[in-house]
Amino acid sequence: MPMVALVVDDSMLIRYTVCRFLEERGFTVESATNGVEALEVLSKVQPDLIFTDMQMPKMSGSELITALKSKPETKNVPIIIVAGRGSGFAETEKRANYTIFKDIDIEGQLATALSALESNAARSHAGAK
Repeated sequence: MPMVALVVDDSMLIRYTVCRFLEERGFTVESATNGVEALEVLSKVQPDLIFTDMQMPKMSGSELITALKSKPETKNVPIIIVAGRGSGFAETEKRANYTIFKDIDIEGQLATALSALESNAARSHAGAK
């Protein structure tokens, strides 16, 4: 069964780039343009991974992360921030598992982030045995 990812970004180009990258790697992908839409999607889908922009209309990425961390069904879902390099979110938002910068080789960073998360998951499963 394919893993499910939720991509939340108000930029159509970023959403398309991240969604296409994940679909090419076998993910089933859902998307939303802001945090409010993301919460609507989450009422129907349980993702294995969430990518979120931080600066969006209606509900910011920080507000979305707060909502995700407050719900038992999403509090442990890995979160990857997608933000501009100069935004400062990589340093200030500590609840995310990884940060990808929109303004540098996004596909290379996506590959690195997925590898890091897979390595962490493998270590967690090995330690649980």
